[in-house]
Formats: sequence, C-alpha cells, structure tokens
Amino acid sequence: MNDFTAPPLLQPALQLDAIRAQFPILGEVIHGKRLAYLDNAATTQKPEAVLHALDDYYRHANANVHRAVHELAARATTRYEAARDRIAAFFNTAREQIVFTRGTTESINLVARSFLQPRLQPGDEVLVTGMEHHSNIVPWQLAGAKTVAAPVLDDGSLDLDAWRALLSPRTRLVAVVQVSNSLGTINPIAEMVAEAKARGIPVLVDGAQAIAHTQVDLATLGADFYCCSAHKAYGPTGFGMLWARREHLEAMQPWQGGGDMIRTVSFGGSTWNEVPYKFEAGTPDISGAIGFAAALDWISGVGLAAIAAHEHELLEYGTEALMGIPGLRLIGTAADKAGILSFVLDQAHPHDVGSILDQEGVAVRTGHHCTMPLMERFGVPATVRASLAVYNGRDDIDQLAAALKKAARLLS
Repeated sequence: MNDFTAPPLLQPALQLDAIRAQFPILGEVIHGKRLAYLDNAATTQKPEAVLHALDDYYRHANANVHRAVHELAARATTRYEAARDRIAAFFNTAREQIVFTRGTTESINLVARSFLQPRLQPGDEVLVTGMEHHSNIVPWQLAGAKTVAAPVLDDGSLDLDAWRALLSPRTRLVAVVQVSNSLGTINPIAEMVAEAKARGIPVLVDGAQAIAHTQVDLATLGADFYCCSAHKAYGPTGFGMLWARREHLEAMQPWQGGGDMIRTVSFGGSTWNEVPYKFEAGTPDISGAIGFAAALDWISGVGLAAIAAHEHELLEYGTEALMGIPGLRLIGTAADKAGILSFVLDQAHPHDVGSILDQEGVAVRTGHHCTMPLMERFGVPATVRASLAVYNGRDDIDQLAAALKKAARLLS
C-alpha cells in the first residue's frame, strides 16, 4: 500500500524549455559550463512567479500586519491572510489548522515541546525510522523521549514488519519521514498512519521532501501533524508550516510568547489568541507566506501529476546512466522512491567527487545529509546526492554522468 506511487507515463509531456525559462538562475554559467542544478533536495530554485510576488510585496505593500489601520498595513494583512487561505486550499484543510513556522525543523520542535513533552513519563518512546533527518530525531530527545528506530533494509526501504513490532504501550508518538532526503525512499504513510491510529498512537509526518512531488491531502491523510518547508517546493527559505488537528492545537500551550499570540496581557497573567495565532509570536515572515502561496499556485499550474511523471521518467533514466559508471554504487534502490540518486564512487571521498562535479557545472550535495544514523547503517561516511526537480532534464543527467566519469579517472 503506497500513497505516493508515480502515475503511469500517460500524462502530457512537460514543456521543459518553457519551464526552465521561468527560472532565471538556470541561465547562470558555472566555471564556464552550463549549470546542471541537481541539489533540489537541499533547496529548489525559484520561478519568476515567486520572485515577482516577493518583489511586489516589498515594493507596494510592505508593512506590519494586524496592528495598524493605514493603507499599507491593510494591503500587507490582506495578502498575508490570503496566503494562508491559498496554502490551506492546496493541502485541502482549514486555515485554522495551518501554523506558520520557519520550516519543517521548527514545526517538529514545536510539536516536541508543546504537544509531546507535557505528556511524557519516564521510559516513554517516540518511534521513528532509521532514515530520519536529524530534525526528526533530536527534538524528541531534547523533549525527554527515548527515540526507537525501525530498521532500514538493504535496498533502503523500511522494514515494515519490524516497525509494527516496535509499536508498544510506551510509544507516545510515531514520527516518520514521507520521503527520505538521503535515499528517495517513499514510505507507505497511509498504511503506517492507519496502523498507529488503530493503537491510539498519534502520528507526525515529515513532508519536507514530498510536497513538491505529490499531492498531499491533509483532510484524508489521517495523521495528527504534518510539517513542511517552502524552500523545498520552489518557495522562499526560512518559511514553512505545521498542520495539526484542531483538537491538538486547542489543547497545546504556546511555546513562545510575544506580540500577536495573546488575547490579553497583564502583570498578573495573560490569555492566548485563537489558533493558529497563539503559536505565531512576533512579527511574522509576511513575505515568506506570500512567497510560499505563490510557489504552491505555480506548482498547481504546472500540475503535480505531470511533475511526478516527468521526475519519475528522469529518475529511471538517471538510474540507468549512473549504474553504467564503473565503481559507482547507488545507496537506496527501493522499488518506491522519489527523484533522488545517492551514491558513492570507489576509492573517492564524496567531497572530492562533488568538487570535480562543480568544476563541470554540476551542483550536487555531498555529506551525511543530516542522516548520520543512516550513513552508519550503510557503512559510509557520506554520499554524493543528485536530486531532481521539474526543471531538470536528460541533459542534466548526461552532464552529471560525463562529470562522474571524469571524476572516476582523476580520483582512481
């Protein structure tokens, strides 16, 4: 059972040149070479629609929201709240369930401190997987929980039977990544949510690597919390959201105090604003909300089905191209995976490989990708990771493969 399977290649082909023309940075020349940007799991580039939305806000509506009656404040507030409506519509949920944060990491920390920590007893556990990002491990430990990780199989898929066996009376929360940032593995989120909920265990889903590649319907997913970041979906950095069930948001206490999260303040005590505002202390990232909404509108305009089909075809092409390079070993070959090619090259440190690729105009990520336990599982200190987006094409893969062959020669 998998709610993230790429559709068959029957979707209308994307007009790749037209897509690329909307991303000014793709015209950059790197060390005399065309840019092949394959670092999308770290951050995506931004289309003109997003750049224009950010520029227009700062040129014509820049003011603080909610706290003034002048025209610019009214414009800023209107755009900011309209952004929340558009974001909620994209995820098929109510606006009151969308809490604006700095991104996935802050969203998880908010849940750890405001939801989990007050409920913890000594020995309580959070069940994660062996492929989690550090941001879905460390916050639970800081809150005082024991993190228990379900094992990852040799192909990079989750050992689902072992995961089920680890669900216990001590499990206070299941926290699981939807798509692995290091392997591209797609976890069977719908099945996992159903299993946990049948035992009365709440579920948090890290959707950072999912939202730009598949439709996420929060009304039907069944989880308790969902976290994501704008910059991995063609939006601005430093902005994201936490979605939560309304009953959780009502019960949770604020984790930061300040302006706009209060209803009343006195030296004797204070009362809180309604949700979601009681979790949004201080001046918000107004442009971030506007930019994220513009990015999601842009994704909808292209079509997630077409994006998924394009990236799936490119993943297959890239997998075949890389497997033909002597000495290269792919890390993560699960049957269900998104557009991530993580690999090592015999007798070469990933950082050295990445440096040579950069000289050939190819941008990839090297390192442990904030998944140190996963690197230990596969017995490597780091990998080279090429990750795909809608503006990538076979020419990017060809450029990557040619650069890797050069790296193999130089580093052998």
